[in-house]
This record gives sequence, C-alpha cells and structure tokens, in this order.
Amino acid sequence: MTDELKDRIRDTYTALMDSKQLTPRWGQRQMIAEIANTLGRIPGPGEGPAKEPAVCVIEAGTGTGKTIAYAVTAIPMAQALGKRLVVATATIALQEQFIYKDLPDIQHHSGLDFTYALAKGRRRYICLSKLDRLLAEGQGETGMLALYPDEVGAASAAEATPVYHGMIDALGRGQWDGDRDNWPDAIAEEVWYPVTTDHAQCTGRRCPNISQCSFFKARDELQNADIIVTNHDLTLADLALGGGAILSPPEDSIYIFDEGHHLPDKALSHFSSFCRLHTTAAWLQDSKKALAQGAAFLGSLDSLERLLQKLPADMDETINSLQTAEQLVAQLFEDVDPAGSRDEPQVRFEHGVVPDKLLSLSASLSSQFQTLAGSLGRMEAVLEDALDDDFSGLDKSEIETWHINLGGMLGRAEAALSLWEAYAAGGERATPPIARWITMLTGGGQYGFDLRCSPVLAEDILQENLWKHAAGVIITSATITALNSFERFILHSGSPREANYKQVVSPFDYANAVFSVPPLDCEPGDAQAHTEAIIDCLPDLLNPSEGALVLFSSRRQMLDVYEGVAGSMADRLLMQGDYSKQEILRRHRERIDQGSGSVIFGLASFAEGVDLPGDYCRHVVIAKIPFAVPDSPLEAALAEWFESQGKNPFMEISVPDAALRLVQASGRLLRTETDTGRVTLLDKRVMTKRYGQAILDSLPPFTLELGKA
Repeated sequence: MTDELKDRIRDTYTALMDSKQLTPRWGQRQMIAEIANTLGRIPGPGEGPAKEPAVCVIEAGTGTGKTIAYAVTAIPMAQALGKRLVVATATIALQEQFIYKDLPDIQHHSGLDFTYALAKGRRRYICLSKLDRLLAEGQGETGMLALYPDEVGAASAAEATPVYHGMIDALGRGQWDGDRDNWPDAIAEEVWYPVTTDHAQCTGRRCPNISQCSFFKARDELQNADIIVTNHDLTLADLALGGGAILSPPEDSIYIFDEGHHLPDKALSHFSSFCRLHTTAAWLQDSKKALAQGAAFLGSLDSLERLLQKLPADMDETINSLQTAEQLVAQLFEDVDPAGSRDEPQVRFEHGVVPDKLLSLSASLSSQFQTLAGSLGRMEAVLEDALDDDFSGLDKSEIETWHINLGGMLGRAEAALSLWEAYAAGGERATPPIARWITMLTGGGQYGFDLRCSPVLAEDILQENLWKHAAGVIITSATITALNSFERFILHSGSPREANYKQVVSPFDYANAVFSVPPLDCEPGDAQAHTEAIIDCLPDLLNPSEGALVLFSSRRQMLDVYEGVAGSMADRLLMQGDYSKQEILRRHRERIDQGSGSVIFGLASFAEGVDLPGDYCRHVVIAKIPFAVPDSPLEAALAEWFESQGKNPFMEISVPDAALRLVQASGRLLRTETDTGRVTLLDKRVMTKRYGQAILDSLPPFTLELGKA
C-alpha cells in the first residue's frame, strides 16, 4: 500500500464520521486496518503472483459498524488496484439496505466517487419471449412445453393470464422494468416461474427481444459499475460457471461476503444434486411425445433428423433404467416404516458408499443421461445456428420456441446426470466424505423416491471456485467463531490458514444485560417433562407488558408449549407459521407501539437476522441449547467421518455448532448501544455437562445468573 492510499482511506473515514456526526469506533478502526493489510497483499500490475492469499475473515460483533468499515477501505483500494468490488449478502433485506440506503449514504458523506449496480439472477426477471409465447398459447397458437421442476406446479389460465396481460401492459407503458421485486403485487411461484428463463433456455444476443430484455439491460449496467451488489447464491452460480458469466471474472474481483458465516452452507446447497425417480421418468415420457409432435419442423433442420430418430430409443432405455432403479430403491426401504417418526423416511448410505447393485445401475444411468445431454446439446446448438441464419427460410419464432423447450430438457438432463455421476462414483469412501441418501416421498398417498448427494464440507468447492482464483476475499459476520475459535469456519469452508483472522468485539455493554439459567428439575432429553416445565414457568418469566422472543429448536415443542400457555397468554402470542415472518414482526411492533405486551414464538429462522431494538425485545427465552437435528444426513455423514478418525463428533462438531447458534440466538437481545434486557436459557445442561462451561465462555460478556429461581 502506498502512503497516498493509506491517507485516502484515513481521510475518507474521517470525512464520513464528521459529516454524519458519528464517533469513530475502535472496532471499525480494527476492521479497516485488517482489510487494508489483507488487500495490500494483492499484487499490482507486473508484480507477479501474491506471496500470501489476500483473504481475511473478520468476526465483528453487533454494533461494530462493519458496513462502513469495509466500504471506506475496500472501495478506494479496489479502485486503486483496478479491481471490481463484489459485495454479496445472504439475505435480500441486507442486500436492499446496502444498495438503497448504505451506499448512497456513504457516497454522500465520504467524498468517495464510485458507481454501483445490483446483480440478480435470470429468474428474478421476466422473459419476454416466454411471456409472448404463453399469451399466444392462450389464443390457440403453438406454445411451450410445460416442463417445470417437480416442486413448481402449473397455474390455471384463469389465474395466470390476467397477470401476464398486466405485465405486458406495464412493460409497454414503461411502468415496470421486468424485475419481480418491483412488481407491485405478490406473484405466485407457479405464475412467475413459466415466464422466466435460465442459462440453458436463453438464446442471449440472438433473441429478438434482446433490446427490451430486462435481464440483459440490468447486466449491461454491471459492466461499468465499480461495485456490484448481489447475493451469495448468484456469486456461487457465477463462480461455478468459471466466473465472469454474470459478474466480473474472479481474478479481477475483490469479494466481500457479508453474513459470511452462511457461505459454507450456501456452497453445499449450490453444489448438491438430486433426482426424483418417478417424475424424472414421467418427464422423459412427456419430452419424447413433445419431440415426436415437433419432428416435422425439427427434422427440416440440417443434421437433426438422425438425432430425432435416435432420441426416442435412448429415452426409453433411460426410462426403463429409472423404473428398475425405483424397484431397487424400494427394496432398501423394506425395513423402514413409512408411518414412523419421520414425515419422510430416509435411507442414508454409510460413509457415502453406494450398494453394489445400485452402483452398477448408477453407472448405466450416468452413461444414458450423458448420451441424452449430448444429443440435446447438439440439437440446441443447431437451433442457435439457425437463429443466426437469416436465409434459412424457417420461422424464427418456431425456432426460438424449440430452443427454449430443448434448453429446458437439456438443463434437466444435466441435473440428473450430475446426480447419477455422483452415485456412480460412490463405490468407496472419499475424504472428506460425500453424503448420499434417499428420501421416501409419501405425499398424495403414493410413494416416490428422491435421491440426493452432497459434499459434507465446502472445503474443496470453495478452494476450486473461490480461494485460488479471486483477487481478494473478505468474509465478515457478527458470528463466525465457535467456542472463541475460527477452527469451525476453516473446517467447513477450507479458507486458507495463511489468511488473516480477526475478532472485533462489539461496543455494546453486555454487563447491562443478564444471561440466566433457571433451576429446572429436568433436562431436554426428557422431552415431555421439559415441555411441561416450560409451560409451567413461562408465564411467570415473561413480563406481560414487554416485548419478548421465545425460540424453540423443535416445532413440536413450540406447538405444545403454545397450546399449554395459550389460556393465560393468548392475547399477546404470535407464533411462526400463523403468519409470514414479516407480518409477525409487523404485528409485534404495532402491539409494542400501542403500549401492549407481545411475545413471538419462533424457530431457527427467528434466531438470526431479526432486528427488534429497544422495547421491541427486552427478553429472549431459548428453550434449549440449539444442537443440530441428529438425523440430518449431512450432520450424520460428517459425524461418521469423525468417528472413523477416532475423534469425538459430539465434542468437535455438535458442541461448537450449538455454541455458535446460541450466540446467534442471544444476539437478538441487544441491537443498539442503549439496549438492556435478559436472555433466559431453559436448559440446565449448560451448568451440569462438561461442555457447558465452554459454551458459557463463548457467550458475549453478559452478567450471568446461573441456577437462580
């Protein structure tokens, strides 16, 4: 770093603090120094490769002001280095706050000169080609195939058509930009999904609607922006495509992952694969019929006739293999009671090793889907060439419709291929392991089977796609460490050990708040007794005139406690599931504003990302230490691997995970520097078990009241 750049960062921070009449915070200064030192590792032009990774992981306690800290440092450094700054958040709420509130505010008060743009995936924007075709279909013209993913149903014409006409009208009048988030009304998923597209279906610059395309208009704005604001999912999707498909190339980018503790789980979710046997076979049957209906038109294109003749037999062979797989998988569930404790019974393969019979069939299905994907890909390429040929004499609209249809088929074939390739490679243990499991689906009185596969750690994924390619990476969140150590994050993310790791303490005065553990006579292991104990003590714990949040690890326990206390507290209870999360928070705030008490009953989604400052939350009650669900396939596979290494998975995985979740849940109490209140944990194991002290030591420095009535 040059002295000039150091001065610029210092002057920017001072100007921002003075202009907003804010007091500089020690935590912010620590963050600024850490980020500056890290990004200073990025080599300038002609300097050769970096000697150390330009990666830092910063846990910045609530109230640090981390947005200002990373903005005033990373923006001028990215500009000086000629890099694009990509800020990725885990939630839409934080993303919108950053681009619509924080960045304009920083720009106004800091003196920094920069441009910024919001990046969203294709599915957030209307596809005009699909919209036109669906409306034409309603008028009797040939439309698109209804090839939706299994989890998205088809909307009725009566429900969808008026919405589609309204969209066309709003686009024509310039009253809407095609962004789902800017449509004035809520749109049902089954109405929205058919009028969006993905990478496989999009014809890109060949599309006749390209000049009006909402997605490409938004993407063009990214090309000249100094800062791109997006989310974790889109960032990972871009990296999976090699980088630069939507965002800037990794080597030209400095990434900031806000709420970065979510990154490993987001990576696992993004790179997992699944195949639903029965519906995949049904989809292939539908695709075969559709191709037969379109054979006359498609066969008129050079080189497609031979592929069209071959595809039906390939599809039939694949369908037969899927049906065989269904019979084989059903045998695995012969000893599983569908009416057991699980809503959806599961079979998980120990150490991820697939049984020999299924392994052999998986290899066949992998080969068959490889053949299908190859044929569909070649057909799609022919259609793309035909779109470029102005002298083919063919109906361009018909070509584009079939390009969309074939793109949908190709995308689904590739998704199935990913699963069967992963199962075909499951003949022996991997290090780290791959979790493979099958879920029996029992909805509608019929059985089906959903095969899934996922790495249990994101180490290799993020190493291959992020750590070794990005110019620089900043990970920050209020909760990253577990038991006061970054080891859990390093294990799950594979972040380089040579990276900079820093804990920045919150400026809040936790001594003004109490963390208490009352002396209950039972432990959560006795679920019925524990639930009855909560029902007995909760009305006395909660001040009827205050705002409170009660957090449960189990939906069953939440429902039972609600039923048990509703008689005395019904007028002030709001329970997750009765309304949307936003509506619950709105009603809660409204009650408090009116001077009444209000209590929210919530699960894990209310334990983080919920901001209820001041009187909105004076008491957080946590039913029990938030250990992970023991039958999660990923958790079980990871624990199994640790056991095989002679390690104690409970102490090395479960306890750190629970400690992290407890800190997150406790963090709902103090949201501003003047907040006070109480956190109550209704779980005496934190006092009686050998791991309890380590969990207590990892909490913020509350005033402790242990074992007091």
